[in-house]
Amino acid sequence: MAEFLTDIKEIRARAREEIEKGPITSAYGGDLPRVIQVCNEALATELVCVLRYKRHYYTASGIHAGAVAAEFLEHAAEEQEHADRIAQRIVQLGGEPDFNPDTLTARSHAQYDDNLDLIEMVKEDLIAERIAIASYTEIVKWLGDDDVTTRRIFEDLLAQEEEHADDLKSLLERLPGALGG
Repeated sequence: MAEFLTDIKEIRARAREEIEKGPITSAYGGDLPRVIQVCNEALATELVCVLRYKRHYYTASGIHAGAVAAEFLEHAAEEQEHADRIAQRIVQLGGEPDFNPDTLTARSHAQYDDNLDLIEMVKEDLIAERIAIASYTEIVKWLGDDDVTTRRIFEDLLAQEEEHADDLKSLLERLPGALGG
C-alpha cells in the first residue's frame, strides 16, 4: 500500500481555507463552471424525459396500453428522481439548477414526443434512453477522477437508464407488429 500523501495537519489547514465553497476544496480537479453546465444539460434531459413519459402515460391507449402505461409511469418517477439528484449536486457545486421551461428542450439531449401511437411511444422512449446512455457514458469518462462524486451520480443514473432501455426493448418485443413481426 502506498504512503498517504498528505499529512493531517496540511489537510486541516486546507479545510479552513475558503470555507464558503462548502464541499469544493483545492483537491477538486474538475472545470467547475463546465461541470455545472453539463449537469444542467443532464437536468434538462431528465425533465424532458419526465414530461415525455407522463404524456405517454396519460395518452396511451389500446389493448396493450395497461402494462405499457404502467412502465411509462414508473420510468417517469425514476427520471424525476434523477432530476432531483442532479439538481442537488448542482447546488452542492455552488451552481444554480436551471428549471427554465423556455429553454428546457434546447438544453436537453433527448427530445419531447407527443405521439399517440403506442408502439411509436415506446420506440421514442427507447431512443431517448439510448441518448441518455450515450451522453452519461461520455460524461462519466469525461469526469474521470476530477469529480468522483458527480461521476458516481452519473454512473448510478447510467445503470438505471440502461435498465429502462432494456425494459422498453422487452416491451417492443411483446407488442404485436412493433419490430416488423
